[in-house]
Amino acid sequence: MQATHCASPSCSFPASKPSGRACNRASFNSAGASNLSFCGLRKEVLGLPARSVSLTVRKTAAARRCGAREVKASASDNGGPATAAPYDYDVIIIGAGVGGHGAALHAVEKGLKTAIIEGDVVGGTCVNRGCVPSKALLAVSGRMRELQSEHHLKAMGIQVAAAGYDRQSVADHANNLASKIRGNLTNSMKALGVDILTGVGTIVGSQKVKYGKIGFPDKIVTAKDVIIATGSIPFVPPGIEIDGKTVFTSDHALKLEWVPDWIAIVGSGYIGLEFSDVYTALGSEVTFVEALDQLMPGFDPEIGKLAQRVLINPRKIDYHIGVFAKKITPAKDGKPVTIELVDAKTKEPKDTLEVDAALIATGRAPFTKGLGLENINVATQRGFIPVDDRMQVIDANGDKVPHLYCIGDANGKMMLAHAASAQGISVIEQLSGRDNVLNHLSVPAACFTHPEISMVGLTEPQARKQGEEEGFEVSVAKTSFKANTKALAENEGEGLAKLIYRPDTGEILGVHILGLHAADLIHEASNAIAMGTKIQDLKFAVHAHPTLSEVLDELFKHAKVEEQIPQPLHAEPVAA
Repeated sequence: MQATHCASPSCSFPASKPSGRACNRASFNSAGASNLSFCGLRKEVLGLPARSVSLTVRKTAAARRCGAREVKASASDNGGPATAAPYDYDVIIIGAGVGGHGAALHAVEKGLKTAIIEGDVVGGTCVNRGCVPSKALLAVSGRMRELQSEHHLKAMGIQVAAAGYDRQSVADHANNLASKIRGNLTNSMKALGVDILTGVGTIVGSQKVKYGKIGFPDKIVTAKDVIIATGSIPFVPPGIEIDGKTVFTSDHALKLEWVPDWIAIVGSGYIGLEFSDVYTALGSEVTFVEALDQLMPGFDPEIGKLAQRVLINPRKIDYHIGVFAKKITPAKDGKPVTIELVDAKTKEPKDTLEVDAALIATGRAPFTKGLGLENINVATQRGFIPVDDRMQVIDANGDKVPHLYCIGDANGKMMLAHAASAQGISVIEQLSGRDNVLNHLSVPAACFTHPEISMVGLTEPQARKQGEEEGFEVSVAKTSFKANTKALAENEGEGLAKLIYRPDTGEILGVHILGLHAADLIHEASNAIAMGTKIQDLKFAVHAHPTLSEVLDELFKHAKVEEQIPQPLHAEPVAA
């Protein structure tokens, strides 16, 4: 499985010869337009916007029989080396989640013969038990909040009857979305010639992997390079008994088998906060149990305080901070779920809660057991596989393991699905002869509550600490959604955008947003960090009016930076 925090493959046979599967790959109409189904997470093939991919389209006997054309990734067309003996593949990827999928598609673009091994279902945690189905539930909670907010609707002149929902239909919506995206990922890999090998992958030696299913003999495949992308699973602290019904993880919660009247959520990070949004919108009362001394400890403190005022205090949510859930016992024989709380520092008993259900949202643990790492002298650290800045695996002696890489949650650098994909693409670039190091400070993150929270780069305390250590000044600029025309038109003026930067150079150190569509707005800042764009240049960017993007426009314009000559996009003005 693969997380990253994106049915078995419909084609279970190995794809040894592309021409034998021409009918399953693609078909084209007379105008040449493709009707291939591609994953919604990656659409950069066959003329869709983004990076282009070179393909060889040729007629084969099988293709002529079914009236289709074969689409085959060509090593020569893509500038990559063709596989030579003694390897079966250029690249083998263990884990077909979002990270493995991103690496596989990029490998094909580079002309590398690629296989991906998956022992569970294509899509991994993100697609099947994480970000994708949770967004379906959050879409429902967002609609419910709109319909339940009489004051909000009245201000816009709207009158509606009492809002309601059908639990099973909501659950079906989440499941159907996961199934659709899972199919898209599978189809996109098959269409481009990635071999999907079904079974549990284990490293048995240098550049050698075995895979297989229980009850069937294992198969051995070899590759010039191997990428581990096995993802993560929910972390359950000791003392907590999971029954999957009344005490459960996010894996179980996404099935929405019931909506408890009162649910305790252990952990107030991204997962816990999003589920509090869902459950309160559907009528539950929520109690947070947080080990640290503040809710949402991973957020910028100022954003966290605002989030508590907007997302916690007005809702049916209470909380206990600075406490551990030492023991949680599922409901049984008519008795409720019991939670024994102890002081996080002294370990003294604090309280006992009796609730209808408990969701354990205490983070995720790497899924790296059974990979055969001992066969290549690799020792995990708290379950994570150690890697360098280029995702190359480090062995127990501190040396790089040749031809072995690890991406995504399994290496612990940044446990986000899109970070896993970016790491995978970075590795493929290196294997194709182009050095590439991913700047993790440019990778955005988002919490899809209502309103949303997003962030990229450093928090203010982190930036100030770095400034003290390295001897530079840190400044902060802020702007409110109350000053944005589009937000006010939506009657959604509650929100804040915060810019942390260096006034001497104009470098962006971090951006944090709470407000309407914050998850969409953050990318202007994250791309600026990735490209090294300075605030002096961003001040000249033009944003459509009236749009929410002007929140970022105002934010950059409010920053006080030393004057520098902006770098124009063109050497000379271009008349339209």
